[in-house]
Amino acid sequence: MNLSTTKFTLSSTTTILSIILLIAFLNFNDAVDKSNFKTCEQSGFCKRNRNLQPKPERFQLLDSENIVPDSDMKSVSFQLKNIDTGIIYQAQLQSILDGQTFRFRVDEIDSPKKRFDPSELVLMPNIKPAKISIVDQSTNGFTVETIDEKNHQKNRVIIQANPFRLDIYSGNDLVMVVNQRGLFNFEHYRRKPQEGEEDPNTDCTEMCWEETFKGSTDSKPNGPMSLGMDVTFIGFEHVYGIPEHADSFSLKDTKGTMDPYRLFNSDVFEYDLYSPMTLYGAYPLMIAHSIQPKTVGLFWLNPSETWIDIESSNTGIGSLLTNLVSESKPNKLTHWISETGLMDMFFLLGPMATDVMYQNGQLFGTTQLPPIYSIGYHQCRWNYFSDQEVMEVDEKADLYDIPMDSIWLDVEYTESRSKKYFTHDSIMFKNWQSMIQNLTSKGRRLITIIDPHLKRESGYHIYDEASSQGLLTKDSKEDKDYEGWCWPGSSVWPDYLNPLVREWWSDKFDPKHFPGFEGGIIDYWNDMNEPSVFSGPEITAPRDMRHIDNVEHREIHNIYGYLMTKSTWDGLLKHRPNLRPFILSRSFFAGSQRNVAIWTGDNMSKWEHLKITIAMLLSHSIVGITFIGADIGGFFFNPESEEIMIRWYQASIFHPFYRAHAHLDTKRREPWVYSEFTRQSIRQSIRIRYSYLPYMYQLFYENEQLGLPPFRPLWMEFPTDSKTLSIDTAHMLGSDLLFAPILDKELKQLDIYLPKKQHEQTFWMDVFSNHVYQGGQEYRFEVDINSIPIFQRSGSIIPKRERPRRSAVLAVNDPISLQIFLNSNGTSIGFIYLDDGQTYNYQKQNAFIYGRFNYSKRTLQYTFEKGNPNSNRAWLERITIIGYPSKPNRIQLMNNSNDNPPPSQLAFKYDQQKHMLIIRKPAVMFGQNWQIKIN
Repeated sequence: MNLSTTKFTLSSTTTILSIILLIAFLNFNDAVDKSNFKTCEQSGFCKRNRNLQPKPERFQLLDSENIVPDSDMKSVSFQLKNIDTGIIYQAQLQSILDGQTFRFRVDEIDSPKKRFDPSELVLMPNIKPAKISIVDQSTNGFTVETIDEKNHQKNRVIIQANPFRLDIYSGNDLVMVVNQRGLFNFEHYRRKPQEGEEDPNTDCTEMCWEETFKGSTDSKPNGPMSLGMDVTFIGFEHVYGIPEHADSFSLKDTKGTMDPYRLFNSDVFEYDLYSPMTLYGAYPLMIAHSIQPKTVGLFWLNPSETWIDIESSNTGIGSLLTNLVSESKPNKLTHWISETGLMDMFFLLGPMATDVMYQNGQLFGTTQLPPIYSIGYHQCRWNYFSDQEVMEVDEKADLYDIPMDSIWLDVEYTESRSKKYFTHDSIMFKNWQSMIQNLTSKGRRLITIIDPHLKRESGYHIYDEASSQGLLTKDSKEDKDYEGWCWPGSSVWPDYLNPLVREWWSDKFDPKHFPGFEGGIIDYWNDMNEPSVFSGPEITAPRDMRHIDNVEHREIHNIYGYLMTKSTWDGLLKHRPNLRPFILSRSFFAGSQRNVAIWTGDNMSKWEHLKITIAMLLSHSIVGITFIGADIGGFFFNPESEEIMIRWYQASIFHPFYRAHAHLDTKRREPWVYSEFTRQSIRQSIRIRYSYLPYMYQLFYENEQLGLPPFRPLWMEFPTDSKTLSIDTAHMLGSDLLFAPILDKELKQLDIYLPKKQHEQTFWMDVFSNHVYQGGQEYRFEVDINSIPIFQRSGSIIPKRERPRRSAVLAVNDPISLQIFLNSNGTSIGFIYLDDGQTYNYQKQNAFIYGRFNYSKRTLQYTFEKGNPNSNRAWLERITIIGYPSKPNRIQLMNNSNDNPPPSQLAFKYDQQKHMLIIRKPAVMFGQNWQIKIN
């Protein structure tokens, strides 16, 4: 370790019961009450599967020598038998995504209870299968092979008959083994024994037909229907993903030390850190990465409650496969357990991280290019109680010259603070329409909360419609609407599984209905959509609550919030068809990234919550939840000092979603309430973010196109650097910026590892001091309250906007500056994306500019690659080149326009000490090709 030292420069409720419930819910403790949530031992199906004795021969493949591909030659179907129960299951293996992914499904045959299949709801439409062939077929099994033309490799699955097992290869590398440990389990549907009747089934002996937790009884009318499977990642020491948990980025081993990681969307009040405990969302994708380099993923498509065990093992591969020479490799052993549903597994075969991101995006979609205001700074708290308060926030942001793009309203804006959504308080917000229009005129947006719970009160038009039209979820035992308690008191919940409900909900977002006037433009925050039910078991809806077609809530729990936000998105597109929506959601599932941004929920204003934020955001980002952030300053509790607020704003500069939020009982904490020094520090952080918005916006465009997250782990860009595998206190923004923020109290020194590419030199530049550091080393920096450790990678060109504006929308046509940091070969590349920042014209009319910068041989060449050259008026204001060796004699602009003008001379300044060249006002546009030659 090379430690060098340097210094940075730079509503009230209406009944006694509701009051009691709300007081209990809002009572501040320093940690979550874990007794409100089940452990694996308290969950019947988790306990049964976790305690299942390994038995590889439990399942066998039938008639393997006679299996042929299905008629389309793109899948193969076969049957599996559980020798313990005698039950036969139908299985299918399919190749999809041009041979880059395999899909494996198992279901019961002719079961009276059809298992819920979420495929049509969450998968992208028209996922194309790929051609497969069967090779090496015998009584011992067969091999399925497909060609991945993009990566020039053959991928294959070896299906072993007895015991049943899948060996999955990415190219020539064995990467995953399914059922290697014999934990495959599939509890078949069975009839409930009558009183006095002996149960002929012996595979379930505990909590099979009824389960009670903290006084709530789950009737379990369909009995035990769980499933489990073990998957071994071969040759991997680290696995990542499966959000949402407040834990390290590299997932911990759980077997024998703690509960499995749990995926059961829940309203966890004041959540624990470094815990496998469930939180608000679920994305069951696990990604494994090694420095070979190799990256693969496993997606488990099941929206019911799921637990995942992890353990490490160094196993001789020869002990797994008889046809391989024994070779010791690190492995990750995982065990996936779900309460009900189908077994539906996707094996994403990479082979690189960017390939896995793309494959995931092809399956479940990518984050659509957001309106540019939504990646600006958001100001929120629970609550701004009047239009006067809202406009005061707006005015003070301008007074103190702090960029801001939106102001948020929490639940108290509703009529008489009743939490009747799609209403507003006409007394406290008497200037409702002019307030909204005033914000819009400044490029700002009002964002209001709309939760799924509806106040159960006759005369509230939303409730009356939903109740009279049968649009609500049903009680488990009686043919009546399910009733629970949430913010409004007695509440009911729309059944978003019902397509008619989703259509009804979407029509509520007609601006004439809400905010209530033609042309009223606001955006939305869908919270409490796990769903949160204060009176429910585990603070959510009962598992036996019923949806359309008698589907139990347990079958769809983790997609309830997804279905709600999809309905909101559809409504905004229907009624504002050319205006890009912005929706924030707390709950999510795979596919949510297509419609919403996500935040990490109710964090605390504590140093340890600040410190874990990067790990949590990385875990979301790599699985596709890329528009992700955390409440700046922490939601709960008052900040202990101004220092923590300064550090939180600094650390969040490059979070994709950048919002300050605070609890009702906290002191006001807008930037201007603090001392002048703190206010200036916060303003500096916000302005730094705004200066990099052109780069961030370009990354969001590439995210939409390719699935690459803007917020990235270091190993994604430096896949062979072993020191990056566990780093979760620093992150990349795109491929060219590394940020290692200060996350500890009163820190004086900070150790930062700057990675390097294999077989090439990598250098890093401090973007404020322009000091340059060699990659592949750890440095010790002296830091103070002003330190913001941002580094630019050598060989990169980053577009910026240096002119401060009050909002991002107002800057979309403002001039661009380029920051170029040359590599050791004297070259650099970069890109730019420009459009109007608001509409779908970039899709519908090709109204955008996408261009490429290439600096080589003392020439900066810009190529307009695609779009409409007249769709944006931004021009090039300044170029800064770091690493230029000596003062040039002259600099010429060669404009390749149709009239072929003569070369023009450009003004410049050179700093010999910093080897920095600044070129002033080339004043060229980005819709045309040009060159700048340095002589």
